[in-house]
Amino acid sequence: MSAKPIPGTPVFTGAYAMRGYALNKMCFSLNAPENRAAFKADEDAYCAKYGLTPQQREAIRSRTVAKLIEAGGNVYYLAKFAGIFGLNVQDLGAQQTGLTVDEFKARLQAYSVHNEDVKAGRLTNV
Repeated sequence: MSAKPIPGTPVFTGAYAMRGYALNKMCFSLNAPENRAAFKADEDAYCAKYGLTPQQREAIRSRTVAKLIEAGGNVYYLAKFAGIFGLNVQDLGAQQTGLTVDEFKARLQAYSVHNEDVKAGRLTNV
């Protein structure tokens, strides 16, 4: 069984994970305060330390979630990178979907309510 494609969203397969390994490893390293300081002090040197590809380095410079994911980034590791700039996973989701953060939160809430209605049997024509 192969992964079902989602338009505009790469499926995070093993091959995709290998392609993004350096980027994700670097993002994970940002859990440590001293690494965040080193990144802020010299982004290019910090990226070079982890062997990021030119595509990954450009994605880091752009601060664009879609480019980071296209470069092999996993959103859970990218959240470590985004945290440096005071962003959280909902901020990333909003950027990825082209919504404001409030619109994205409202969409999440609507899905949550819908799913609860389905589970409770209140919606049967789903």
